Amino acid sequence: MMALLLFLSFLILMFLGVPIAFSLGLSSLLYLIIVDVPLTIIPQRMFSGINSFVLLCIPGFILAGNLMNAGGITERIIKFANDIVGHIRGGLGLANIGSSMGFAGISGTALADTASIGSVMIPAMKKQGYDAPYAAAVTSSSSTIGPIIPPSLPLIIVGTLASVSIGDLFLAGAIPGVLLGLGLMAMAYFLSVKRGYPKQDRKPIGEITKSFFGAFWALLMTVIILYGILGGYFTPTEASIVAVLYALVIGLFVYKDLKIKQVPKIILDSMISTASILILVGFANLFGYILVSEQIPILVADTILGITENPILVILLIILLLLFVGTFMETIAALVILFPVLLPVAAQVGMDPVHFGIVMVLALIIGLTTPPVGVCLFVASSIGKVSIWDTTKALVPFLFVSLVVLLLVAFIPEITLFLPSLFD
Repeated sequence: MMALLLFLSFLILMFLGVPIAFSLGLSSLLYLIIVDVPLTIIPQRMFSGINSFVLLCIPGFILAGNLMNAGGITERIIKFANDIVGHIRGGLGLANIGSSMGFAGISGTALADTASIGSVMIPAMKKQGYDAPYAAAVTSSSSTIGPIIPPSLPLIIVGTLASVSIGDLFLAGAIPGVLLGLGLMAMAYFLSVKRGYPKQDRKPIGEITKSFFGAFWALLMTVIILYGILGGYFTPTEASIVAVLYALVIGLFVYKDLKIKQVPKIILDSMISTASILILVGFANLFGYILVSEQIPILVADTILGITENPILVILLIILLLLFVGTFMETIAALVILFPVLLPVAAQVGMDPVHFGIVMVLALIIGLTTPPVGVCLFVASSIGKVSIWDTTKALVPFLFVSLVVLLLVAFIPEITLFLPSLFD
């Protein structure tokens, strides 16, 4: 009964427009008051949720991404992608997706990808004759690659919750991320041929080479992060600081688009983003603590396994639950609340924690492009000046691709576990 009150108050607050972090906090507060639990538990559980050395890498990676973006990274990645595939039918759409794959190694967040690449690519696609809903749909769907290809903020959260190697999670996300990108490219090409979208002239090899070296230093950051962590040269937290220093050097002295006077504002913006994430993690940990005290994880496990003990059906039920939750709950909050709940169920059907972490993140980020709380959908529609409904209709083929990739990743563990196994 009290658990029902907790969920109802959370849902009501969220649909009233209260930010999800405060919806979690207020619903938890209401529960604690009614059951007469000392309110000192609130700061204790919030601190417990964020008291992790690994989480210190979040501000570092956010700051590094913002520095690289301000240093001209977006335009260089877009130009390189466009020079490679622009001559193919619908090439600008393919370049949009390719840019997201490149930018994923810088930002680690889907929203940053949508805002940065969308602000350049959506107007350019509209100008060249692409439908506005299609341009917004391509940008929104491809931005979900960001939290899968390393570095990834959601995967950092998973590593903290599951006490597994961040390096293994980063490696595990690489193949699914590339697979998702290639799948979206295949669908974009099919639709472009069918609709007769334009193509550009083929670029000479010299220009392609020049644009590659323009984007090289930005793309190299992902290699440095992964090599440093997996080679044992630094921890994920230290890797984030290395990424910040690298971004400063590249932005100030190589690309020279980053100016010293911009740095204080970039740091402030990164601090605000970090604070919002950590507040969310803190309140979500409090909410999750209440769920555990109400034995909700056991109830969920018993319910799912009571329906069926067939591993395939159990995984499908978990995926359906995650897809549903992803339509209205922010990814990191959903991870903090549901990962400890669902991991024991996944373990009972033989899923490795690293494998399950990738499946869960992939399932939840699909919700970033679906109503009612798909933030990437809203941002892309806003940039494209097109209605949410029109963008949603244009998204359907790309959502189909995302779901196919999700099922492949869920039922073929080698897709995620192959690269980590090479470094065991």
